[in-house]
Amino acid sequence: MNGIADYEFVHLLGEGSHGSFWLARCPARLGRTDAYVAVKTFAHRADEGDFQRLVAELQRYVSVGSPQLAQLYDVGLQNDTLYYASEYFADGSLAQPARPFTRASVLAAITDAALAAHALHEAGIAHRSIKPGNVYIDGDRAKLGDIGLLQVLNPGQTITGLDHIGSIEYLAPELIQGQPASRATDVWALAATMHRVLTARSVYPDIPQGSLLQALRYLVSERPVLNDRLRDEERTVIEQALAVDPAARPATALEFAQIVGAIAQRLAQAEPA
Repeated sequence: MNGIADYEFVHLLGEGSHGSFWLARCPARLGRTDAYVAVKTFAHRADEGDFQRLVAELQRYVSVGSPQLAQLYDVGLQNDTLYYASEYFADGSLAQPARPFTRASVLAAITDAALAAHALHEAGIAHRSIKPGNVYIDGDRAKLGDIGLLQVLNPGQTITGLDHIGSIEYLAPELIQGQPASRATDVWALAATMHRVLTARSVYPDIPQGSLLQALRYLVSERPVLNDRLRDEERTVIEQALAVDPAARPATALEFAQIVGAIAQRLAQAEPA
């Protein structure tokens, strides 16, 4: 794919939730100084109704106005392909950082992602797709992007269609059981993301890889296993946020952010300059 609308693609950045991310040259019509933007194209074959639903959802996203959310620049429909353009982060994401990060910096990035999630929640929006690849590095800070939109484009979509095996470790148990996304499910995803980035291990170390259905059955019957690479205070907050009972998790993503942010500050003070 060479481009879409007036976006000239440079190369593929990666695969997101049910679509592809491309590095593209920033069109002059956007009136921005950015040399590049990130463009997501959706695999879902779309029509005008899909476009209108996407526009409405992304307008809600933009109205939140959090500095910890990735900026959205444009949305469109070409033929039967939906796309949107957002800011590009040359420093990569927590899944693929472009440079090394200290443990304190990683925790600070998780804190920023949690603050972004809280801002969405306060506006009545669940992110639905928090994972390391959607926490983007922006200098010394981080921003949360690529909000989950599959249920917007496919009303009534079941959980088995939500994601591929590589991402289901970030799904809270109640999502797998058919309950709606919520503050609590995003808090779970933040904790699973924190565990993955700090330990390079899943909270479900033995997920079957051959079948999505088998993997989902495994998650229903098993409990998360925390890796020994975690420090005690990290283990405590992750363990609480991965509680089976959503009411036992931190009540808000802001509460989670405050706990993790305090850990990050203590580590930063202890790390050599």
